[in-house]
Amino acid sequence: MEFDYLCSNLDQLIKMPLPGIEAHKTLSPLQRPLFTKYNIPLSAKKAGVLVLLYPNQQQQTTILLTKRAQYKGTHSNQISFPGGKKNPEDRDLETTAMRETYEEVGLPQTDIIVHKQLSSIYIPPSNFEVNSYLATVDYTPIFSKNYEVEEIIHLTLEELLNPNNLTTFKTATSYANNIEVPCFMFNEHCVWGATAMILSEVKEVLKNL
Repeated sequence: MEFDYLCSNLDQLIKMPLPGIEAHKTLSPLQRPLFTKYNIPLSAKKAGVLVLLYPNQQQQTTILLTKRAQYKGTHSNQISFPGGKKNPEDRDLETTAMRETYEEVGLPQTDIIVHKQLSSIYIPPSNFEVNSYLATVDYTPIFSKNYEVEEIIHLTLEELLNPNNLTTFKTATSYANNIEVPCFMFNEHCVWGATAMILSEVKEVLKNL
């Protein structure tokens, strides 16, 4: 999809209903319990992430993903969206998502336009409720990663919409061993878990434009 076409249909995008759990479960392991905003634990910590759309050099609509650096934590080396835990000084979770994006990849907050909040996702292993925000910048950014980011990944919408990029792999999780997990495979990058579930909703929304 050309980025200009996306921009010309933003009003339709904003009004479009969210598929929510119906999209999430497509990329969720069968053994993983699914949560909606009505049954997320009250103890859950809050996080905000940005689903950033921008034109690449060929003017194709592109989505920003990052590969986390290696660290002692639940999501080390995994593919994610820029974002993180809400700080006390953040006005709201949208602010969190934009602040974290600036810190992780150097994109100025003033350049980001947020259009729509997507459905919340709860991550049991880390006890986080993740709130994601669909946003755009109207130029091809030059990203500058910080110590939290090992690699910046430019995912075209064409790659996301390609059904051949849906597959499965076997892994161990916090709730089961040696289970079959659905994922997106983009070149050498395997995207699964909460990031894949969010991408699944993005896919369902954007394919209807």
